[in-house]
Amino acid sequence: MRDLPRHLSADELAELFSGRSALVERLAQEQDALGRADDVARTLTDAEKLEALATHPRIGDPSQEQHGDDPAVLAELAALNRAYEEKFGFRFIVFVNRRSRGALLPVLRERLGRTREQELDTALRELVAIARDRWSRR
Repeated sequence: MRDLPRHLSADELAELFSGRSALVERLAQEQDALGRADDVARTLTDAEKLEALATHPRIGDPSQEQHGDDPAVLAELAALNRAYEEKFGFRFIVFVNRRSRGALLPVLRERLGRTREQELDTALRELVAIARDRWSRR
């Protein structure tokens, strides 16, 4: 596993976080960007948190990190994603950790039962976990 770096540029962070956002820009100012990412994410405004989440692809969209193409699973993921976005106002983010799309269905169903505040915090932690994993696999 690759050690967390002391400093990363905004361009490097944008690759890890699937795009530029206020989160990426703030982390680029940190000496321990990935180590401090959870703390920095908590300081963002709601609008900045939503911006950071919007850069990440939806579960079920084509991705090297997601696998499984069963049409029934993809259809259910699409329906649950719509329900999630309607309820919370932002994308469902989960650290896939090499699980199949089908294995993510129960996670998505469970998280639909949470409050918006809980989900916003969870989604940001998951986004940071994804970025750290991407760094470790470089």
